[in-house]
Parts: sequence; C-alpha cells; structure tokens
Amino acid sequence: MAAAPVRTLAVPEGADSFSLNTPPAPLKPQPQDKNVAYITARLLEEYHYSQHPFDTEISQKFFDAYLDAYDSQHMCFLQSDVDEFSHYRTNLDVLTLGSQGADVTPAYKIFNRFLERLQQRVTYDRELLKNDNFKFNSDERVQVDRKDAPYPKNMEEAKRLWRRQVMYDFLREKLDREDSPGAALSETNFDAITQLLDHRYERDLRYFSEWDSGDVLQSYLDALTHAYDPHSDYLNDEHAQDFSISMSLALCGIGAELTSDDGYCKIASLVPGGPAYKSNQLKPDDKIIAVAQSNQPPTDVVDTELPKIVQLIRGKKGTEVRLTIIPADDPKSHRIVTLIRDEINLRDEEAKAMLIEKPDGNGSTERLGIIDVPSFYAPVNLGGNSAQTTNYISDDVAALVNKLVKEKAGGIILDMRSNPGGSLEEAIQFVGLFATNGPVVQIRSPDGPPAVGGNDQSPDIYNGPLLVLVNRFSASASEIVAAALQDYGRAVIVGDTSSFGKGTVQNLMPLRPFVWEGMTNDPGTVKITIRKFYRINGASTQLKGVIPNIILPDVLSYSDEIGEASLPNALPWDTIAATNYTPMNFVQPYLATLSEDSQARVATNDDFAYVRQDIADLQKLQSEKSDTLNERKAWAEKEKLEAQKKARDKEIASRPLPDETLYEITLADASQPGLPPPVQLLKATPDSGAAFMAVYPTNAYNTIVITNSIAPDPMLDESERILQDYISLQQSNGGMVANHE
Repeated sequence: MAAAPVRTLAVPEGADSFSLNTPPAPLKPQPQDKNVAYITARLLEEYHYSQHPFDTEISQKFFDAYLDAYDSQHMCFLQSDVDEFSHYRTNLDVLTLGSQGADVTPAYKIFNRFLERLQQRVTYDRELLKNDNFKFNSDERVQVDRKDAPYPKNMEEAKRLWRRQVMYDFLREKLDREDSPGAALSETNFDAITQLLDHRYERDLRYFSEWDSGDVLQSYLDALTHAYDPHSDYLNDEHAQDFSISMSLALCGIGAELTSDDGYCKIASLVPGGPAYKSNQLKPDDKIIAVAQSNQPPTDVVDTELPKIVQLIRGKKGTEVRLTIIPADDPKSHRIVTLIRDEINLRDEEAKAMLIEKPDGNGSTERLGIIDVPSFYAPVNLGGNSAQTTNYISDDVAALVNKLVKEKAGGIILDMRSNPGGSLEEAIQFVGLFATNGPVVQIRSPDGPPAVGGNDQSPDIYNGPLLVLVNRFSASASEIVAAALQDYGRAVIVGDTSSFGKGTVQNLMPLRPFVWEGMTNDPGTVKITIRKFYRINGASTQLKGVIPNIILPDVLSYSDEIGEASLPNALPWDTIAATNYTPMNFVQPYLATLSEDSQARVATNDDFAYVRQDIADLQKLQSEKSDTLNERKAWAEKEKLEAQKKARDKEIASRPLPDETLYEITLADASQPGLPPPVQLLKATPDSGAAFMAVYPTNAYNTIVITNSIAPDPMLDESERILQDYISLQQSNGGMVANHE
C-alpha cells in the first residue's frame, strides 16, 4: 500500500461547510415537552394491555432502551457516562409523572452527551483515515455484534474499538478494489476509499447534529412506549403521516420515489400519472439539491437526511413546491422545476395477481392464480396526510379472485410473505372471502371476556383449492388470516418454521384532546397495545406465530434477529378457550400425501440445496460473532463466497426457460374483459443470478414497458407444485371434501 500522507478531505459539491471542531449548541427541553411526555406516560398506564404501572421496572427498561436508541452497539458512550446517568435508571417514573408535568431533562442530557461522544469518535476516525497506514497482517478480529457487550471503560478503550471498526470498514472496501491479497492499493484507490469512509462518518455526525428538540422527544418517548412492548410507539407529526400513508396507500406530493446516494437526494423512479411524471422535467437519477415552498426561499438539502427532504416535498393538494435539481444528463448545470402537489395513489403497493398457465403432468395444461397480498391496507388519515383513498385490501383481492376464477384458474395461492399486517377489520373481511361465515379471531382486552371478530354478511366468493404462503416477516393481520384459514381447514398453509408472532392490537390516540390549552404544534399520536389476538381454537398468535402445515427450508427461519421473540419486552404467549366454529375439513384428508411428496421434491431440488448452503453460512456467521482483520484470511473467504456465487449464477442462468405462460393482472386489468398480453420470458445473463428476464408489456396506465430479472423463488415454485398436487388429489376424490363432523 502506498504511504498515506495527510490529506485534505473534500466536501461534496453543493454542500455547505460542516465543522467537526465546533459542536452544535446543546439542545434543551421545549415548554410543551413536559405535557406531551406526561400525557404519553399516563395513557400507557391507563390503556396498555399489561395494565402495568409506570414504576421502577418500567423505568429501568425505559432507560436502557433510550441508551440503545443512540448506541445499540455500545461503541460511543463510555461506562463513565452510563454511571453518571445511572440514577435516572430507577427514577424516570418519578421524573415523568411529576405533578407539574414531566421533567424530560434526562432526554436532552443523554442526547447531548451522545452527540459529544459521536463527535469525538468521528474526529478520531477521520484522523485515522488521514494519517494511518493500515496493515492487515495480524490475527486481530473485530466484534461485529456488540449489542450485549460492555461499554468501553474509558476513552483509551473506546479508541481501540473505533480503530478496529475503521480498519474493518477499510478492509471491506479494499477487498472490493484489489486483484490479489496483500496487493498495494493505487493512490487513486486509496484516496477513493479514504474519501468514501470519511464522508460516511461525517454524514453520520451531520445526521444527529441536525436534530432538533422534536427529534429528541420522539426518540425519548419511543423508548418509553417500547418499555411496555415493542409495538407501542410515539408518533410525532412526521411519523404519523408516514403511518397514515402506509395504511392508506395514498399521499399528497409530487409522485417521485426518492433515495439517498452519498449525501444527495436522488430520484429513483416516477409514479405514472403524478405531477413529476406529467411535467416531463424530471427523470430517474436527477439530484435534488434544494426545495422551496411556493414563493419562499429555497432550503438547501444536500447531506440532509431523506425523511426531512420528503417532508419538505410533501404538502397539501394544490400547493406549489419548487425543486432545484442537478440533471442526470447534465451534471454541471442546475435547473428549477415548479410542481403543483396532487394526490398520489401508491399503485405499486396494491394487491396484484399473476395467472400461470403450465403443463399439468398429464399432457394438458392448467391455470394457477397467485395473488400478492402486500398488506391489509385501508384508509387512515393521521398527521396531516390529507390524501383521500378508497383502497381496501378485501375489495381489491375480491376483484382479483373473481378475475382469476373467470379465467379458469384451477387453484389460488395467497402470497402473504413479508406482509406486515394492517387493518384488523380488513383481515376479518378478507377471511370471509374464502371461508364459511363465522368467527375469525378472538380479541382479548385486559379485563372482561374475549370478543369474537367475525362477519356473517361477508361474501364467500371462492370455494376452490387454496394455498397461503407465509414467512417470518408475515405479521399481525396476516397471521390472523393464516391462522383462521388453517383452523377452518380451508387452506394449506406453507412457509417458514413460523410466522413473525405479532399477536397484539394497537390503538391510535392523538394527544391533541389531552394537552393543555395554548399548544400550537401538533403534540403527536400514541400507538398503544390495548388487546391481544387469539385464534378461534384458543391459542394466541403472539410470540409463537402460525406454524404452517408444510414447512419449507428458508434462511429467514434461522436468523436470530427476525421474529417477535427477538424483540425486547415482547408480551408472552398464552391460550384461552376456543370459540364455537365449524371446521370445513378441506385440507386434512390430503395433508399427509401433500407433505410427503413435497419433502421428496425438496430433498433433491437444486434451489433448496442452495438454501441449505445459505442456512449453514448464516449459522456459522451467527456463531462466530466476530470477523477477521487479516487480509489474507478475509480474501480467502471472499474468494470462496465469490466462487460459490459464480457457480450458482452460472447453473441458474443455464436453465431452460420455464414451460409456462405468465399473465400479470393489475386491479385495472381485473375490470377489463380477457387477459392482458402475456409476460415475455427471455434468457438471463450468466452473471445475473437470475433464472430469466421478464418483460411486462403494460402497467396500470398502459404506457410503460418494464423488464425485471427474475431470480429463483424456490418457496413459491414449490408452493405451485403443492397446489397442483392438491388440485389433482381433490379431482380424483370428486371435488372438495365437505365437513362431516
């Protein structure tokens, strides 16, 4: 490696100067903070499912969660800092529930100390980059997961930790740029790595340095709510808007998906039909460097965190926003684009379907339907999100099911993998589309008997073969649906060893009605866990989730970081009495055969062999909890993984195109006669890791051709085979098996 002279590190073009030597002024509590914190604490005491008073036990969890909010890897705070603040650990209940309102001084003292330590760390890290000629020839290792490690005892120990982390970051980048282990970096590559890491560290500091009192209060009250359980939250105005948008699939803005790239806000894509799309003045990879409201002066947004930029761009329908951009095709120029905000429907996040026509194994073809169920969305208006929408997941899926039935689908897969949940009412309506009217879920409050959620009026629109696909990220309302369809014996549930395990109900409580008169700012909303879900058979979905009828190998099942059980302060699993319901018994007669045949296929399937290899690699990584700083050892591991990936990619790309015809069906297509043009399948490139390329000729606006690389999806492929077997078994038995109990 070339010697490392002292370097002058560049500031990105368009960025204002940012001094590491001048710390920002310490933040202080605002007058309204004490009221907001007090009310939040009292609402948690009064309404949380646990009915746990805000006492010393909660105070300890609150304190620990707040430290972890800033320093989850125990790399910034010193043990002396923790000791200095330790009297708060058993005293936050007293301070928060004071008769004159909460004393939120701890929030600001701890944040200001964190910012001080972060500044020291980033200053030290940047000096290392300027002056240290790194050597990677020892057997030193870096602990990659320090969440359970002790805080550094003093600054000397902290600097040792910081140096190892900088070395680790540098080594990762070096391995990506060199051709052989131990090869000297060119001056150009050395400078490139140095500049990259320097800007990354500076950006981390800038992010927290730009916080205001509202950000600190958000973080502090989030820690308080999470002391009760991981799904209770405090939502300030910005977070409340985000929640409303995710539930409603609508917002008021310009219709552009934004991303952050090395300090710049870049346009990733445009929503067809939105203001940005219609303007013909913006395109992907354009950089937004300033945002102005109507006739107000522009606000520089270079090196500004993306959520803050998003908030500047969003606004009320019909209002003006001006963007100063650096065009992707002319990076030396600036241009101002004026747009009028409008309502944006997030069509990419709506339910959609795929109709697959494939050989049935008997010399003929059959059609299968797959419905992507991304969430249980329904209209919610919070935090100033004024967009209006009529999107309900149950209505959308009903339209897609009717279309698939009309197009002769012999069976349907409901793909609910990574579905985070959403509206309880929509989950109940959703189950009614497929199961005989009756109970769907039991809901228990802290006191009183459980309530039974069901809908006797829900239309039962589909009685054919049904399979539900879940994984470890399927949570909440998606677990209610899977559990109910499993308990009724209505659908074959396929997926990971279990779903996520979120079996709790949250209620949104805006704080505005509770605050003292005179507060002008929106005090936010508290999302409080108030009830628990139970299956109709009496078992809770909390913690344990839903265990599929047929379990397929998946890396997610083996991650230590995924699932309710991995979250601090998760509520326990328990049971109550079953409610009265009549099983439909559509699955049990065939389950043993379906499972046995699936296991035989999985045992010899190449894609599942790759999955088992990935599982072994993950288990090895999780057991080691550290990584080497020795370049030759790191290079050997890199070569092994690259060879493994190259061989895998080559084998996948060599496969013939699937003998099937695909039709993508959007909600817009569902109301039209016939099918859209089929998806065109093309061979993938050898190094893409994809099985094939799919060209989608239209979208909801019938204007854009989209090409996607399709990587193998062994879980979905095997689900299709299970569904084909299920259809065949039912046909050989004369149709669906009725209940005889």
